[in-house]
Amino acid sequence: MLILSRKKAQSIDIDGHIRVTVVDTGNNCVKIGIQAPRDVTILRSELQECDFGEIDSPSELELECVV
Repeated sequence: MLILSRKKAQSIDIDGHIRVTVVDTGNNCVKIGIQAPRDVTILRSELQECDFGEIDSPSELELECVV
């Protein structure tokens, strides 16, 4: 694992086509923005065990989590 320090509005570029930006910090929380091509899946780690089924649009999202 690579650990970097970044301040608000600073970014990290990954593999030339993914950019992670610190949007805000405070209240024991860090808000990040991620810019990536549409074919790159971005998923919060706590959702990795969930089955999303076939999704045509985000509004049709139905989760079935494996516990």
